Amino acid sequence: MRRLQASGPRAANGSSRGKARRAAAGLPSLAVCLALAACTGTSGPPQPGSGTASSGTAPGTAVVIPPPPTVPAAASSSAPAPPPQTVPVPTVQERLELQLDIPWAAVFLPDGTAIISERETALLKAVRDGKAATLGKVPDVVPAGEGGLLGLALSPHFDEDHLLYAYLTAREDNRVVRLTVQGDADGSLALGQPQVVLSGIPKASTHNGGRIRFGPDGFLYVGTGDAQRREQPQDPRALGGKILRLTPDGSPAPGNPFGNAVYSLGHRNVQGLAWDGAGRLWASEFGPDVDDELNLILPGANYGWPLVTGAPHRAEFQDAKVVWPSTRDSSPSGLEIAGGVAYLGALRGERFWAVPLQGTEAGNPVAYFTGEYGRIRDVIRTPEGGLWLLTNNENPDFVLVLRPLQ
Repeated sequence: MRRLQASGPRAANGSSRGKARRAAAGLPSLAVCLALAACTGTSGPPQPGSGTASSGTAPGTAVVIPPPPTVPAAASSSAPAPPPQTVPVPTVQERLELQLDIPWAAVFLPDGTAIISERETALLKAVRDGKAATLGKVPDVVPAGEGGLLGLALSPHFDEDHLLYAYLTAREDNRVVRLTVQGDADGSLALGQPQVVLSGIPKASTHNGGRIRFGPDGFLYVGTGDAQRREQPQDPRALGGKILRLTPDGSPAPGNPFGNAVYSLGHRNVQGLAWDGAGRLWASEFGPDVDDELNLILPGANYGWPLVTGAPHRAEFQDAKVVWPSTRDSSPSGLEIAGGVAYLGALRGERFWAVPLQGTEAGNPVAYFTGEYGRIRDVIRTPEGGLWLLTNNENPDFVLVLRPLQ
């Protein structure tokens, strides 16, 4: 088990950029409400639906950030630009009424069984043949606010080690643990006791991060939030406001840019991690009252929080590839990439975003299912090549099964 102490918190009341926006707007109370909505994904009545399974919204609620004009096209690559990706129209195949309680993440075992985490109950649910059963309760979870039992990741060697990784909120911190999931002779699954892999990630009522995933390189990537400690995202020694890269046992992965667990910094609240077909890492991230982001993640890059958000075009910071200026249109959570398209669930936006990727750049986002199914927390690729969408706060929550992508 590895524990890396975060630096102590200092008082912080928000970035100067955010204060200037609120003062200029003359609506400080409204801005505070919007900022809280972006933290928690809480919203008022859903926006009128403008996207369906047969037709998506016109792109206009998101801003695609072009590459810097100072870089000549010929200097970047001698190869022609990849052709624009087309976005397959998502079609709902089935709705699984699994009676879930705020599901946060899901993974598929090699035999096709899905394991789902529930944030507040700390339960893991196993889903087979469209029915859910309780696999077990993860001990030492202390749910509060946005904290609880969060992300899941399956070991790349699950057939041999039977390990399931989980990100959870404990009494003192957020941490990553791993547990064995093994089948019994009667076909049932048994859950082992957790072993702490990494502790010391800062916790708070909001901004806990929580998405974890193994990359193509075999290392575990962990998205964290600033946990309301705004000095941490710019400190490469701290765990808050980062994407971490670990070995399966929790040690800093070899080749990390700062010689510790930190892979990238300057994040506010990372919610989704996924790799494209060329092995590039992308991440979704909550903004404050403005500027939700889809980012291309580079080792050692600084994504600006809390100094800037979105795409400020400043040399010392990495611009987001897509920016949603208003968090009511997105609050992007789970992320999956398939066929050159990034798919994102939206919480406050209550829709399903599809963003075609063109190499290191993004095309025009298109929204589907706007206001139809409520808040979408996670997007998971199924063994059949389709997608699962996990809803949140539908009391009870369900799973939308999308047909295999063409």
